Formats: sequence, C-alpha cells, structure tokens
Amino acid sequence: MAPGSATGYVDGMADSAHDPHAPDPSVRREGASGTAAEAPSDPVDAMVDAATEELRRDRLLASLTLIAGAGLVLALPFALQAGARFFLPLTAAVVIAIALVPLLEWQERHRVPAPLAAFFCVMLFLIVANGALASIVVPAWGWAQILPDRIDRVQQNIAPLIDFYASLEKFVNGLIAGVATAPTRQTTSSVAPPTSLLDLFTTSAPSALLEMFFAILVIYFFLAGWTNLRRAAITGRTSFGGAMATARVIQNVVDDTSAYLGTITLINLMLGIIVAIALWFIGMPTPLMWGGLVALLNYVPYLGPIFAALLLALGGLMTFTDVWWALLPAAIMVGAHLVEANVITPLVVGHRLTINPLMILITLSFWGWVWGTPGALLAVPLLIIIQTVLKGAGKPDIAGFLFEHGTLIQDMPAPQRNAPPPNSGVDSPGTAP
Repeated sequence: MAPGSATGYVDGMADSAHDPHAPDPSVRREGASGTAAEAPSDPVDAMVDAATEELRRDRLLASLTLIAGAGLVLALPFALQAGARFFLPLTAAVVIAIALVPLLEWQERHRVPAPLAAFFCVMLFLIVANGALASIVVPAWGWAQILPDRIDRVQQNIAPLIDFYASLEKFVNGLIAGVATAPTRQTTSSVAPPTSLLDLFTTSAPSALLEMFFAILVIYFFLAGWTNLRRAAITGRTSFGGAMATARVIQNVVDDTSAYLGTITLINLMLGIIVAIALWFIGMPTPLMWGGLVALLNYVPYLGPIFAALLLALGGLMTFTDVWWALLPAAIMVGAHLVEANVITPLVVGHRLTINPLMILITLSFWGWVWGTPGALLAVPLLIIIQTVLKGAGKPDIAGFLFEHGTLIQDMPAPQRNAPPPNSGVDSPGTAP
C-alpha cells in the first residue's frame, strides 16, 4: 500500500470515529460471526432431526391405529351378536363355500361350466345335510318324547351313585322332579318330528327359513363367481409382488380350510361308524343316531366329545337297568375318542394344521358366546382362515410397539455424528490415503 493511501485510510478512520452515523467495523465483525453461528452447522445434525421427527410422527400414527383397532375388536362381538340373523348364515355359507372350492375347481378342469358346477356342489351339500338330519334329528325327537317315561329308570340306576355323593342328592332329585313335571309330553306328542332340512326350518320360525335360503344363495353365487372373484382380487394389485402375495393367500386359505374340513369330516365319519357298530353290538337302540351325534359333536374340540359322552350316559341310563352296563356306551365313546384324538388325527393331519390349544379354547369361547352352538361349530374353520390370512398379509408387532421404541415399520439406524457424510472425499482417521 502506498504511504499516501495509508495516510488517507488512517484519516478516514479517524473521521469515522467522530461520525456517530458511521458503522463500526467491530460490529460488522460480530454480526458476521453471529450469522455464521446461526447457519446450519452439520448435515448429520439435520439428518438426525429429520429421523427423530419421522419417528415421532410414525409412533403417533401407530398409536392411533392401535387405539382404533382395540375399539373395533371390543365392538365387533356385540355387533356380530346383534346381527346374528345376517352374519351367522353369511359366515357359515362362506366357510362351506370355501370348503367346496376344490370340488368346484375339479369340475371346471373337466370343462363343466361354473354355474352348473356350483349347482352340483350345492346339491351335494343339501343331500349330505338332509341325510345327517334324517339319521340324527328324527330319532332324537323320539328319545325326547320318551324321556319323561324313563325318569323312574334313570333314578333307579343312579341311586347307588347318589348314595356315594349324598351332597348332590337334593340337587339331582330337584332336577328330576322338574323334568318329570314339565309339560314336555303334552307339548311334543302332537307335533310330528321333521323328516328333512326344509321340514325342520318350516316348522320353526319363518326367519330361519329365510336364513337357510339366504345361505344357500350365498354358497351358490360364491362358487359360481369364484374364478372371476379370484382373478379380480389378483389382477387388481398394482405390483407383481402384491399380486403374487394375494394369490398365495387365497390358495392357502382354500387349501387349509378344505383340507381341515375334509380330513376332520372323514375322521368324524369313521368315528361315528365305529361307535354306532359298537352300540349296536351291546343292544343300544338307534345306534345310527348316536354315531351321527358323536360325529357331529366331534367337530367341536374338547367340549363336543364331553357333551357326547354325557348324552350317551343319559341314553344308557334310560335303556339299561344295570348302572355299569348303562355307562358302557359312554365308555365306548370315550375310548374311541381317545384313540382318534391321540393316534389317528395326528397321524393323518400331521403338523400342517397344528393349532395352539389355547387359541382353540379362546376361539371356542368367543364364537360360542357370540353365536351359540353354530358358532362353536364354525370356530376352528374361522380360526384357520384368520391365521392363514394373517400369516400371508403380516400382523402388527404389538409387543414390540409397547415394550420397545420400534413402530409398525422398521426403524432407521441413527447416523453417527463424527462420521463424515458418504462420498465426501474425506478419509476417516486411521485410514491410509
């Protein structure tokens, strides 16, 4: 810098010291340093802040979803119970239709038109239902009519047992007196037993006939439109992976449901035939009815066989005079069921359809409370369908949400503050250039 220029610069600085409106260079330096301090310090801090904000928003959405799901679960059984006249036949029809899908597809592979194949499936179901009704309900109606006449024999047979359990004597006598004095004989003697499925529903409430007709229509139209329904569900996905997952879930639902119902139906049928033959051999009246009742109640795990054994014990007490011979039908049923449940079913079904016993009990209690006996019969097929759908679609990790800081999606790993951004060209300490 020239001496003249330096002298002029010093004079200017001195003049500005006396000028109150002149800016202070130190103030400018402080403002510049303040501006630099307020600027973003590091891109890593911005990434951490964005990840934290995303995590908070995600947990809020997950909390709202969890609350809404809990409210839906709490309100669902009451809605199903209140609308049982609609939901029960609809659910039963869908379960039966899913079980009949393999038969429908077999007919379609042999070039049978879908409407005609669906009609054949519905007719087969109605024939089987009417056969079961004719073999179970009609003889059971006769047993109900002769029950008041056999009260004395039942009381004589169970008298030794009452002597062993004196504390139960008052309760049993009161129960027998109530059954004996009930107007069962007068109310049922003039009513003929139903001989078919249509006769059963026409003699009951008109709403039952409408529900049966509605269920048959649902089965038919579900089967008639099954191919188009499945194609629409698969092709409606926006990605190939979603279409494959949908097809896999649909196929698994059909395979598992039809395999369970078909296998259990075959096992229960064989169990009923064996029990019927054994009861015929010891002289039990209407053995075909008892075998069909055992086969039907065996669809309800745990509780169904117990109820069947109690009914057989009552039938034996009404038929035979010796108490030990009267309990033989129940003993036969219990022995056959133990062999079936511990040997035959595990051998035939295997581990493919193994279900947690606790889930079975919870499902039986839930659907039995909502819809009674029909709900108990539908409990296990509905459990299989729900488990298959959840296995294919995925389920929320509620325990992880409650006890960890994760959410319904996978968390991002938090970036390290001291690590340089990727591809920055800066070598980390300790690395060779």
